[in-house]
Amino acid sequence: MLHIIFWEPEIPGNTGAAIRLSACTGSMLHLVKPLGFDMDDAKLRRAGLDYHDLAHVRVHDSLDDALAQVPGRVWALTGHATTMYSDVTYADGDGLLFGRESVGLSEEAMNHSRVRDRVRIQMVEGVRSLNLANSASIVLYEAWRQLGFPGGV
Repeated sequence: MLHIIFWEPEIPGNTGAAIRLSACTGSMLHLVKPLGFDMDDAKLRRAGLDYHDLAHVRVHDSLDDALAQVPGRVWALTGHATTMYSDVTYADGDGLLFGRESVGLSEEAMNHSRVRDRVRIQMVEGVRSLNLANSASIVLYEAWRQLGFPGGV
């Protein structure tokens, strides 16, 4: 199982979309507090549609708590990296760590002892970032593809 980790997510719609992503890929979604919304938020429910019961979601009080639940390597996604997400060979149990929508990952999070490396998604010059849920989808699907889409139909 692959793991998506959202560190202090702020926008309920992104997390709702990630809940749906988790359900559709059989991955585990870890949310690290503080959350910028309530888990009962209508926008979160709407974005996740009826997939909430099919998704694997855990809410953690700290990054340490979340990363302790990831058995494999942890890859920090940031624009401040030279390694491309598509150049990584992913393994079952790996985790993909994403930061807040407004500021990304802190240096402290990216330097966590569990983080194997920093990786990036290619973009054209002059833009700051992709949407959080879209970024998670891009990288998760590459990792899942490399593993042969286990559990997929």
